[in-house]
Amino acid sequence: MDVRFREIDPFSCWLWIRFAHPPGRGEREYLETLLDSWFFLGKLGAFNAESLQVHEEGVDLSWMAYDNDEAGRAQPALMHSMAQPQYQGAWARCWMDLGTSDGLGLDLLINGLRQLDHEFFEIEEVLIGGLNEDWPVEDDEEDRFLPLMDQLDRLAEQELEGEGNDDDEDDEDSRADEDRDDSEAGGGLSGHGSRAGNSSHRPRPGR
Repeated sequence: MDVRFREIDPFSCWLWIRFAHPPGRGEREYLETLLDSWFFLGKLGAFNAESLQVHEEGVDLSWMAYDNDEAGRAQPALMHSMAQPQYQGAWARCWMDLGTSDGLGLDLLINGLRQLDHEFFEIEEVLIGGLNEDWPVEDDEEDRFLPLMDQLDRLAEQELEGEGNDDDEDDEDSRADEDRDDSEAGGGLSGHGSRAGNSSHRPRPGR
């Protein structure tokens, strides 16, 4: 499995994987399980190079004195979001927002992909970053790959706009009701005056 890095924007990074042949259902499930597990750990801040006390301790971990205060002082390193993998021929690609997670996360992902290559199916190539000219990213896909918080902010704005439209409709309905009330009140006064001098008055239908 050949691993290559291209230009990387950590907040908008594509992972490209080329299989030896178009992946079947089982191969896709293995890959997606790896990516989901990896992202879940990243979302929880697991890829934090400031908090690697066990790794730095060395081989003998018996009775290690873990410094909880030091761990608490480490700055958060959180991945933000990841899209569902897409497939085309022998290629798979996946968009991710690495957020403030450290490069440790990519090392762990590469290690996991290498183990898939060794034990389950052949992976020819892994490209991290950049775009493939023969598989462009469509303009209408941009919103789908916004960071999660940006998506939530956009939904909140849409809801506020919808509430504003509802308020406008309510105002129009209120004004229409007032106009009807005024019209009925005016008609009632006029009718009452004409009926007073007419003993043969019959009540209006429905009253």
